[in-house]
Order: sequence, then structure tokens, then C-alpha cells
Amino acid sequence: MVKIDNIELGDFPLLLAPMEDVSDPPFRALCKREGADLMFTEFISSEGLIRDAVKSRKKLDIFEYERPIGIQIFGGELEPMMEAARICESAKPDLIDINFGCPVKKVVCKEAGAGILRNIPKMVKLTEAVVKAVNTPVTVKTRLGWDDNSKHIVEVAERLQDVGIQAISIHGRTRVQMYKGEADWSLIAETKNNPRLRIPVFGNGDINSPQKALHMKNTYGVDGVMIGRASIGNPWIFREIKAFLKDGSELPPPSLEEKAEAALWHLEQSIAWKGPKLGILEMRMHYSNYFKGVPNFKETRMQLVTSEDAEELRALLRGVSELV
Repeated sequence: MVKIDNIELGDFPLLLAPMEDVSDPPFRALCKREGADLMFTEFISSEGLIRDAVKSRKKLDIFEYERPIGIQIFGGELEPMMEAARICESAKPDLIDINFGCPVKKVVCKEAGAGILRNIPKMVKLTEAVVKAVNTPVTVKTRLGWDDNSKHIVEVAERLQDVGIQAISIHGRTRVQMYKGEADWSLIAETKNNPRLRIPVFGNGDINSPQKALHMKNTYGVDGVMIGRASIGNPWIFREIKAFLKDGSELPPPSLEEKAEAALWHLEQSIAWKGPKLGILEMRMHYSNYFKGVPNFKETRMQLVTSEDAEELRALLRGVSELV
């Protein structure tokens, strides 16, 4: 049984990665329904929380059916991160996760996200400050290092454990790599196999099939895997991995009708949570992913990503299964 503090996650938990503009409550609900064991919010700016920015505060919305769930924050300064962690704690998440992995320039330039990988002493100090600021378990998501010359993740994980984190998720690339090339899991395994490390180690990067998940489990010995991009438009990946891990069963892919039903449900929840205008606008990025590879879909896709009318979108999604 894998545990983070007192939170039981099963024998080999599947985690939904925190993804900006993706892992909001509607999408998380779909992934939870399909078998995700632990999920995280989109990452939230510590500065935005302290300034009471509407978008940052909205990301604190979590629901009972999502549990266990972590709220993820990012920032490069101690006091704002401590204050943001306290604000997060008031939303009563199961975990507070610190993002030390985001490679985006506007985050990195503030020595936040993966930017802090160039300053490990500050990374440790900031983590310790957040751990001491709250009673909620604190976890970390990070990368192997800044570049090929600074892959210090084995030592970093140990130091973060020593200041109180309860689990670590490691993306098998450096910041310089961004999302290019193949994820290197060998250092994730080395971190897991460090005899001094007692906390769960979750691997992240390139998990895009049940076979890949089993390979990572058997080859690298991680406590669980975190799935990000492969879940976009495909929340069914969680149930497929679980079936394959259990007894080698390969579930059939979701039917076009099931995909259309999921996209429609996602739209309804998006409108309910964000309001009609934003709910419709932010769903546009999802349609191509839900219906990837569907023949004769181009015209319908164009209508889905240009329409601003909820009833028209509902009608289009109900009619998708008739395209084939």
C-alpha cells in the first residue's frame, strides 16, 4: 500500500498531473470517474493568491468526490509561498504540492517552477518554509535538473525529504529539454532506490499506454506513475492502465459515441463551473483531442471551435456519432 502521510492510495497509484488550462474540476471529474487515484489542481501562482486574483482563487475550487486531491502552487519567494500555502490550506485539500518543474519562460525567469533548479539551496529553504507554514502534507513535483550538467535529483530528493516533504513526483527530463526527446527514467529509479529515501517516488514522462505504465513499474520500481499529456482527450487511459496492470487485459478503445458523450458532459460541466462565455471558450482546445483520428471530422471540428452558442455545440456533439 502506497501512502502519503496517512492518505492511502492503493498498491500502484495513477496520478493525474497538474496541467495549466487542462486539469480543472470538469476534466478532473472525468479522470476520477475513469480511475485516477490522486489528482492535482492546475498550478496556482503564489503571488496571484496573495493579491486575491480572481483566476488564482477560482483554482482553489475542489470537491469532495475528487479526494484525495492536492492543490499545487508555484513561486520563487519564501514569504509569498508560505502565505499562499496557508491560503490553500483553508480550502482543505489533502495535499499541498510545490511546482518545481514548470519549464515555461515566464515562470522560470522568476526563479519559480524549474527555474529554481539552478539554486538548490534556495529550493530546499523554500520547501522547508512551506512545510513549516502548514499542517497539511506537502509534496513536490520537479525535474531531473536544469540541464545535463545538473541532474542532482537523487541528492535533491533526499534533501527535500529531510525538510519534510511526504512524496516526490519526478519528470524524467531537464528544464532545457522542455518536453523534447525521450524521458530518462534511470535517475528516477536511482532516486527510488536510494536507501535513505523513505517517501513515495512517482515517475512522470511519456506514459502514454498501459504497456508503457507496466514497463515503468517493472523496470524502474517506482511507487506509481503520473500521467499528463496522454490523458488530454483521453481520460480512459486510467481505466485501461488499471485493467492491464491487474491481469493483462487490453480494454477496447472508447467508442465514438462514448467520446462524444464525454465531450458533451465536459462542456456542460465547464459551462456550469466557469459560466457560458469562458466555459465554451476554454473547451475549444479539447475537441481535437477527443476526436483525434475520426474521419470526416474537419468541418464539425471547425464548427465546434468557432461556435459561441451552447445549444449549437450540444447539437454538434450529439451528432458526432453519426459521422462514421
